[in-house]
Amino acid sequence: MIESHIPQPPPLPPPLPVEGFRVWALLFFFVPMPLIFGLLGLGRQRSRHAALSDNWQQLLMVCAFEVVVFGAFFGLAVWLSKPTKDQLLLRYPRPWHLFLLGAGYSIGIRLSLAIMAGVVAATLILTHMTTLEEIQAFSTVNKPDIEAVVSIKALKNDPIYYWLTLTFVSFVVAGLREELWRATSIATLRRLWPSVFASRKGEYVAVVLTSIVFGIGHIPQGAIAVVGTAAIGVLLGCIMVFHRSIWPAVIAHGFFDATSFALLPLIAHKLQGSP
Repeated sequence: MIESHIPQPPPLPPPLPVEGFRVWALLFFFVPMPLIFGLLGLGRQRSRHAALSDNWQQLLMVCAFEVVVFGAFFGLAVWLSKPTKDQLLLRYPRPWHLFLLGAGYSIGIRLSLAIMAGVVAATLILTHMTTLEEIQAFSTVNKPDIEAVVSIKALKNDPIYYWLTLTFVSFVVAGLREELWRATSIATLRRLWPSVFASRKGEYVAVVLTSIVFGIGHIPQGAIAVVGTAAIGVLLGCIMVFHRSIWPAVIAHGFFDATSFALLPLIAHKLQGSP
């Protein structure tokens, strides 16, 4: 017989001991982190000041603060639950092709989002639930508030800000931090309800649930951003579960954000009709 080389999920963990209340604590203070920061960001929703500031010095300060805060929460989560590397999917697969794999996945994610958006729009139009004009109007009104996160002006005019955003922000502040959160949240669900979430199918269900939380955490950026980031979260989570490692998802996430930030000045130029 030909053996399957698809990584398999680790065996069911043993029943939680008395200290299981520590894992429950994760469910209430760590898993909801995107929701908490999303709600805090609502106060900035109508402000024209980007969350990542508008110069590279403040950008570094904001990013350092966010990394330190997340590191504190993540360190507390690890101390409480004492997960293994396998539970957090931290094994490093074949580094020689990891970046190529991540780059390919980032392209696949972008194509998947475009296809999903096209299918939804075509279905709504063909079933006479809406019109193309109404979809365009909705997209205009609810377009993601990118400048609530990053300064497009700084991306266009400050090369240090531009490259810090494409590297440190995309791959560390976004990619690594958010995928560590996702892996820890999935591991928490697996440990609390192993009969539901410990199987491969159950892990994909956990991916969907955590992606909904991840999407709602982007509510300051608007309705389309909530749906879009939730969909991206599902795709990244599936990559993580399939490879039994966070690293392909981290690299894919980083490349996706980096290419998005790189295109922002051009998109803004076209939309505004700048000379």
